[in-house]
Amino acid sequence: MRFDSLIERALFACRWLLAPIYLGLGVLLLVFAVRFFRELGELIWHLPTNNETDVLLHALSLIDVALVAGLIVMVMLSGYENFVSRLDIDEAEKAISWLGKLDAGTLKLKVAAYIVAISAIQLLKGYMDINLVPNDKLLWMTVIHLTFVVSALLLTVMDRLTSSDRTHS
Repeated sequence: MRFDSLIERALFACRWLLAPIYLGLGVLLLVFAVRFFRELGELIWHLPTNNETDVLLHALSLIDVALVAGLIVMVMLSGYENFVSRLDIDEAEKAISWLGKLDAGTLKLKVAAYIVAISAIQLLKGYMDINLVPNDKLLWMTVIHLTFVVSALLLTVMDRLTSSDRTHS
């Protein structure tokens, strides 16, 4: 066996070092599930004494956790499929048919969109508690959110430009 072939096989085998990372994301998903149900329980427990704003803030927190959890699943499954090995789960194939369509570029755009949505929820929560949140913090939250929005738009434009370059070549 040639030396370069040995190196190539070793490098290819190293992709399996990503598998424990994706399993770790599964554990992180469990952490978020616990957080979600703790937050939901708190909402239900305090429902009689909460006003409409408190209920809305709890709902936004639950949506925030759900978005992050969905992002974890997307990165975990598509990352494993793209970089480690194809998933051989027959019964789930139809349920996760989107998985094969997520390349690294598409995943990056979806992550950017999720970050913008999560940032928007945090900003909305800040505006809902506008009397408790200092103005300078609210300003920074707005600036950071707008930075995420502009970044996501630029990523989308760059992806469109590079994908149109690929189709014309």
